[in-house]
Amino acid sequence: MKRDTFGSPAPRTAQGAAAPERAPLIELSGITRSFVNGEVVTQVLHGIDLAIYPGEFVAIVGASGSGKSTLMNILGCLDRPSSGTYLFMGEDVAGFDRDELARLRREAFGFVFQSYNLIGGATARENVEVPAVYSGMPPAERHARAEQLLAALGLAERTRNRPSQLSGGQQQRVSIARALMNGGRIILADEPTGALDSKSGEEVMKLLRQLSAEGHTIILITHEREVAEQAQRVIEIRDGRVLSDPGPQPPQGPEPDFTPHIDRSSPLSDVIEAGRTALRALRANLFRAILTLLGIVIGVASVIAMLAIGDGAKQKVIDQISAMGTNLLTVRPGAPNQRGRDTTATLVIEDVRAIAELPNVRASVPEQGASVTLRYGNTDQRTSANATSAEYVLARNWDVASGTFFSTADEARYATVAVLGQTTARALFADADPIGHYVLVNNIPFQVIGVMTPKGATPWGQDQDDIVFVPFTTGSLRLTGQRFLRNVTVAVEDVALIDDTQAEVSKLLLARHGVEDFQIRNMASVIATVTETQNTLTVLLGTVAAISLIVGGIGVMNIMLVSVTERTREIGIRMATGARMRNILQQFLIEALVVSAVGGLIGVAVGLGSAAIIASFDTPIQYSVMPVVLAFGCAFATGLIFGWLPARKAARLDPVVALASE
Repeated sequence: MKRDTFGSPAPRTAQGAAAPERAPLIELSGITRSFVNGEVVTQVLHGIDLAIYPGEFVAIVGASGSGKSTLMNILGCLDRPSSGTYLFMGEDVAGFDRDELARLRREAFGFVFQSYNLIGGATARENVEVPAVYSGMPPAERHARAEQLLAALGLAERTRNRPSQLSGGQQQRVSIARALMNGGRIILADEPTGALDSKSGEEVMKLLRQLSAEGHTIILITHEREVAEQAQRVIEIRDGRVLSDPGPQPPQGPEPDFTPHIDRSSPLSDVIEAGRTALRALRANLFRAILTLLGIVIGVASVIAMLAIGDGAKQKVIDQISAMGTNLLTVRPGAPNQRGRDTTATLVIEDVRAIAELPNVRASVPEQGASVTLRYGNTDQRTSANATSAEYVLARNWDVASGTFFSTADEARYATVAVLGQTTARALFADADPIGHYVLVNNIPFQVIGVMTPKGATPWGQDQDDIVFVPFTTGSLRLTGQRFLRNVTVAVEDVALIDDTQAEVSKLLLARHGVEDFQIRNMASVIATVTETQNTLTVLLGTVAAISLIVGGIGVMNIMLVSVTERTREIGIRMATGARMRNILQQFLIEALVVSAVGGLIGVAVGLGSAAIIASFDTPIQYSVMPVVLAFGCAFATGLIFGWLPARKAARLDPVVALASE
């Protein structure tokens, strides 16, 4: 088929010029139309044969229920016949798909309806521009053409008025301007004067006669005989059959030349125009859009805040365990999974020295604990004593804040020296410098030679700084009276080989003791276990938060379905003026995506702000890019997924059904 777009007609040639033989513009043969309602089949049109030539002014007249509106819908490609042949410029339109029919309506037809069918939220100029939007006419060009058409129809001062601000006659003139926007080679006017007073009706008929004189093909549908008689050709229809037809009445002179209008639409321009239309629709229903946003905002904010809390808690636990050392093996007395007997007397100092000789061992440190009372002046402090070796600071990677740690020489001479933790030092000395002072440890004087850097609490809440360190030899002799160890701490050189070192330590102790009366804990595996547990909790928190995001997405879908239902007539208007399926699909899909994207951005801000507020209450928070990207991406995907169904429903509406909706 020749699928040119049509602009305004060129002027006729002078009277008396030879008129070439014309071919029908529209030719119907044996057209029927039936409607099925359950098991009931109602046939409205019965074998209509009709030929309409270019430039004719045809009136189809008949009583209500005669089938004239159904015939107009078929002529305007708003509906398909049940049987028969419809030729447009010699081509059968039966093989056209929905978008090809939309293009035909956009390029060749202009519709003037009894109820005007203007888009309520758009101005007069925007209503006139609708066909040009779908033909890809640049904004500046279509603005100028719309204003020119409105001015020619006496509405120059009303271009920015909405339909509710116009009289019935003015609204009908706006619809005529819209019909002419893309050239309007064929004007289909369905009861154009039916809703107007007599004066306005006369003005509309005058416009139609003028358009006919300019070369437009006018097809007028009416039930009023006096209106129909203003046409050149009057076809009477009754009970779905042509009752009378005087036959074609070709106008004098050559056929008008409609300058082809090039369709300049492109996917990018379609998306831009769909975005503008979507934003206008959202602005018209701002309160509803805000309520829809709220669900997305809550969902995104929850995901970001929950994951920040979960990651913060995980990092805090990992930091606490890491502070204890990630390259450590802790050997404790007692057989694995054995209870009910004394298992404390299994590790001795000789085991420590033997372990120190193994490969990949940086330090092997004995630890012997006791609960002691420290006194300085009139201040007492109940704390824990750790009798250990000079290599403790190396094994635990724990530095001295002031003074020094005791040495191997101090161990050898059983020196009564002590190193205090930060909590213990503050309790006994407040802000004073404890170095060089003597404290009583269980009534035994020890000289303070150092204070450790702060370590903080363990994951299980124990204050690591509430402690006093003494040489192992001194503590074993004067504080505990024991030679058996609470545990042995082994620091490895290469963490990657820590599992091999653990196996070597186990093998050594098993050979020395003859039985497995010890337990070895690998701090690296502890961190891995804790990390896995925290990850599970974080996923749980994120899942709970994601549920609210899904609920928000369902809210978007519900609102969009309501929007499609409320704007069904608008969809029909857009389809009648040439909107393709993709144009309608893009418009409603972009509405859903805009709601989801804006809600996602606000949700990101709210989520980060909420996390900051929570962090001000000393709750560990960790910010990262991934949860933000994940939450926003999910919001956008939610809009895409949950907006698709309503948008698809809108795009698949039948134009004639959509126009008939209330």
